Amino acid sequence: MNIKQYVFEKASKAKAASRQLANISTEIKNLSLFKMATELEKESAKLISENRKDLSDAEKKGLSKAMIDRLTLNHDRIKAMSNGLREVAALPDPVGEILKMWRRPNGMEVGRMRVPIGLIGIIYESRPNVTADTAALCLKSGNGVLLRGGSEAVHSNTAIAAILSKAGAGTGIPEGAVSFIENPNRDCVMEMLKLNQYIDLIIPRGGEGLIRMVSENSTIPIIKHDKGICHVYVDDKADLPMADEICFNAKVQRPGTCNAMETMLVHQEVARTFLPAILGRMKKAGVEIRGCNRTREIVSDIATATDRDWDTEYNDLILNVMTVTSMEEALEHITAHGSQHSEAIVTNSYQNALRFLREVDASAVFVNASTRLNDGFEFGLGAEIGISTTRIHARGPMGLEELTSTKFIVFGNGQIRK
Repeated sequence: MNIKQYVFEKASKAKAASRQLANISTEIKNLSLFKMATELEKESAKLISENRKDLSDAEKKGLSKAMIDRLTLNHDRIKAMSNGLREVAALPDPVGEILKMWRRPNGMEVGRMRVPIGLIGIIYESRPNVTADTAALCLKSGNGVLLRGGSEAVHSNTAIAAILSKAGAGTGIPEGAVSFIENPNRDCVMEMLKLNQYIDLIIPRGGEGLIRMVSENSTIPIIKHDKGICHVYVDDKADLPMADEICFNAKVQRPGTCNAMETMLVHQEVARTFLPAILGRMKKAGVEIRGCNRTREIVSDIATATDRDWDTEYNDLILNVMTVTSMEEALEHITAHGSQHSEAIVTNSYQNALRFLREVDASAVFVNASTRLNDGFEFGLGAEIGISTTRIHARGPMGLEELTSTKFIVFGNGQIRK
């Protein structure tokens, strides 16, 4: 079977399953999610064994430490995947929810009801947990899902998808509702992007190159999970011990994620007090520091940041630092170089906090909290299917409600149009 036919059959079967899944009861969906969680834990040894194959290939290819960290499965991460499935099961089912009703002058009752989108195609890189997270959210929201993970995680993703599919089929979920494209050939992605008669939405999750390729070639609507060039601005009214903890967490806690801080902006009024301590702490954690000229006047033993650095998503232990003369300069820098993903201010000034919230354009804006918290689980959405950096339909972490559309419902008693 050639690639075109292979992808076509996967998509057509998944589309048929999605139509059935749209009418499956909440009880069956939840039962399936609990079964999937249990089976992932039972098969953890197999999953780790398959993951080792991917890690071995990644090391041979010379992938970065951050990429290998994203790729790695262990017992704790498998447990976290399973818990994510259970948490999604515990969330309210959005399908069928009536958002509001209103009465027209002719007595007709009009309202909106949440409905599944249909079949969702997920194209993603590196992290195997995305397979479980996205399958859970699509299933609970009544959507079929066609998954295409990166070749670097093909063994891990294939194993996870097989477990999920088998568990779902055993609890009443239509066969094909959770489908995975095992073939690592990149042509599979191009074929997916042409199947607008079957796939209703594409969600790409990965690097800038993947997002650009999908955007340029898709005939299907897209919600982008784009790159994260995230900033933390330490205001002149900041609580500096708090700022130290927030900035360190935003950079070091897990640098390979899209919501990690890439640039720290520090007001000049607090820079001489704040920078030596925080940069010393960063260096001890293995962070490479690149600073502007003002920053290097305060801490000299760091590299000079280039124009290109301000626009780079490192996903690694590398940090840009800029000392700014005012909040206006910080806002201008974020506007010029941010990716509209996650931005934070540390300040005790209520006025400055409100101004930052109003003027910064991003999917999530934080006051006195780490950018690492831009996450569906942390926001109480359960797992997330991605963090949308677009404005249409959904923005920020996408949970169950963001995976539904609405339709109008009308109750009449014989009304006709005159």
